[in-house]
Amino acid sequence: MGKYSLLNNVYFLGGFATMGGMLFGFDISSMSGVVGTDRYQDYFNHPSSSLQGGIVASMAAGSFCGALLAGPLGDKISRKRTIMLAATIWIIGSIIQCAAVNVAMLVVGRIINGVAVGLASMIVPVYQSEIAPKNIRGRIVSLQQWAITWGILIQYFIQYGCSFIKSNAAFRIPWGIQIVPGAILLAGISIFPFSPRWLADQGRAEEALEVLANLRANGDKNDPEVQAEFKEIQDAITFDRTLAARSYAELFRTPNSRRVFLGMTLQSWSQLTGMNVAMYYIVFIFQGAGYTGNANLQASSIQYVLNVVMTIPAILFIDRWGRRPVLLIGSLFMALWLFLIGGLMGKFGAPAVLEGNSTTTWAIRDNDSASRAVIACSYLFAVSLSTASNWAFNFALAYAVPPLLESIQYRTYFIFAGFCIAMTIHVFFMFPETKGRTLEEMDQIFNSDVPAFKAWEASKIPTTKPIQYDIEQKAEVY
Repeated sequence: MGKYSLLNNVYFLGGFATMGGMLFGFDISSMSGVVGTDRYQDYFNHPSSSLQGGIVASMAAGSFCGALLAGPLGDKISRKRTIMLAATIWIIGSIIQCAAVNVAMLVVGRIINGVAVGLASMIVPVYQSEIAPKNIRGRIVSLQQWAITWGILIQYFIQYGCSFIKSNAAFRIPWGIQIVPGAILLAGISIFPFSPRWLADQGRAEEALEVLANLRANGDKNDPEVQAEFKEIQDAITFDRTLAARSYAELFRTPNSRRVFLGMTLQSWSQLTGMNVAMYYIVFIFQGAGYTGNANLQASSIQYVLNVVMTIPAILFIDRWGRRPVLLIGSLFMALWLFLIGGLMGKFGAPAVLEGNSTTTWAIRDNDSASRAVIACSYLFAVSLSTASNWAFNFALAYAVPPLLESIQYRTYFIFAGFCIAMTIHVFFMFPETKGRTLEEMDQIFNSDVPAFKAWEASKIPTTKPIQYDIEQKAEVY
C-alpha cells in the first residue's frame, strides 16, 4: 500500500488535464471580444465578412489536422507526451498571434494554435477515460467541457478589460496571455503517470498494473477490482490488435464502422447546432439586437457566465442521468431558442449598417422588448448543450456564417434550428446509452440486438463475466 498522492487522484489528474480544453476555450473567445472593436478593425483594414470568416475558421482548419494526427501520436509517443506536444505548439502559435502585423501572420498563428487545440481536444478525453473508473468516467471527461467554458469566460473578460486600452495592445495583450495556460499545462502534465492502457499496449504490463493500482486501490495490486480491470484491458488490447484498422479507410470496413460513424456524426451535430458559431460571433449577434460598444461587450459576457454555470449539472449528474437524455433534451431546447431568435429578428428587424462593420446586416432598432428577447434567447441557447467539436464542420461554419448573416440575415438561425431537430431524431434512433459501462464493455453494447431507442432494455445487457465475478467475490469478503 502506497502513500496518498495527488498524482494518484483521478479527479486531480483528469481535472488538470482539462487545461487542454481551456486552450480551446481561450481560442474560441480570442476573437469574439475584439472583432467588433475599432482597434482591431482599423489595424487589420476592416476585413470583409468573408475575410473575417476565414480568419476565425483558420483555427478550425489547424484543429482538423491536429485531430487527425492525435490518434497516431497518442499511440506512438503516449497520451501524456501528446498533450505536452500540444501545449508546446500552443505557446508557439500564441506568440505569433500576439506579434501579428497583418492578416496573414494572424492566420498562421491561429492555424498553429488550431493544431494544438486539435491534438488536445482529441487526446485529453482519451487520457481521462483511460485513467477514470467507469462509475465516474462521464463526470471526469465532462470536466473537459467545463474547462472549455472557463477558458472562453476568462479570455472574454480579459478582452473586455483590455477594450478600454486605446492602442493595439487592446488585442495583443489577450492574445499574448494565451501563453499562460499552455505553459502551466506543459509544466504540470510532465510529472503525470502514463495511461495504464497505453502502457499495457506497449508491453509494459507491470508498469500498467502499478499505475492502475495507484489510481484505484492506493497501490494494492492484488485488489480484486484492480485485477479485474487489468484483465479487461489486456483482453481488449488483444481483441483490438486482431481487428485493428491500419488506415482511416479500414475504419469503415471493420466491425467498428458503426461506432466510427456515430462518433463522427455526433461531432458534426455539435457544430451544426451553431453553438460555437454563437461563441465566435456573439458580438455581431448582439449588434443585431441593437447593442453597441461596451454595452454589447457587457451583454455578451452574460452568455459566457451562464455557459460555465450551466455545465455544472451535466458534470455532476451525467453518470446518473445517462448520455442520451442530455443530448435529446439539449438539442430540443436549442432548436426552440434558435427559432425564437430568428422569429424575433425577422419580425422586428430591418437591414442596417452596424458600427465598425462595413457590410449590411439585419438589426432590431427602436424596439427594446424585442431586443431584450433576442438577448434572452441567446443566453438560453448557450446553456442548453455544449459538446466537443468536429473540426471540419467547425471550419466550414466559422467561415460561412458571416456571409450568411449578411445575405439571408435572420433565416440563418432557422437553418441551425433545423439541424437541432435533425440531431434529436438521429440521437433518439441511433445512439445507444453507455452509462455505467467500462470502455472494454462497449463491444457488448454495440453488438447487441437491442435498438438504440430502447435504452431501458439496453441497461439489461450483462456486463463481462470476469468483472461480475470479481466484484461479487469482493462484496462477499466485505
